[in-house]
Amino acid sequence: MITLADAETFSRCISVGGVAVFPADTVYGLACEPDNREAVTQLYFLKRRRPEKPAAVMFFDRELALAALPELGPRTRAAVEALVPGAVTLLLPNPHHRFPLACGPDPDTLGLRVPAWPDELAPLGAVRWPVLQSSANDAGGADARTLGGVPERIRRAADLVLDGGPLPGTPSTVVDLRPWERDGRFAIVRAGAVPEDAVARALSG
Repeated sequence: MITLADAETFSRCISVGGVAVFPADTVYGLACEPDNREAVTQLYFLKRRRPEKPAAVMFFDRELALAALPELGPRTRAAVEALVPGAVTLLLPNPHHRFPLACGPDPDTLGLRVPAWPDELAPLGAVRWPVLQSSANDAGGADARTLGGVPERIRRAADLVLDGGPLPGTPSTVVDLRPWERDGRFAIVRAGAVPEDAVARALSG
């Protein structure tokens, strides 16, 4: 169970350049301030992830995400509203090159996550600032459904560790919405917690 005090501690950790292990609506993740190069470097080091691989930016509330991306076209904005919050990562056009440290070699694409917080994690919805996030595992390793599934090396080195109990354990579905504004097409880049037919139904509503 996560408390409001936990959410406040998480926010403070991120604000001072820390790296946190935290529960999302899918699996355990690592988070840091998305524009702090030292923090991002440390997160990638903990994961043993190549620095050129992109990560996602997570907002803890959908309206905050939409407010931060005013350049989204109307069709894309409607698609985001239809799909989040939820267990999806959306690949969006990023013409203003926002959050460049999360984008790797492709600054024109932004990965966006907005979790659907279950009751036991709901206080995290009060976090007001975005984070760069990635799953709390070694690159290529198994996703962590429980805190004990996070490699001990990562737990020891993180600046904050939050235990949210057992999670569903299936990572988010990665949905490419970059062509959506132009021609209404999407693609599933990684199968995950939300089936493709559920994505299609949400987008056709």
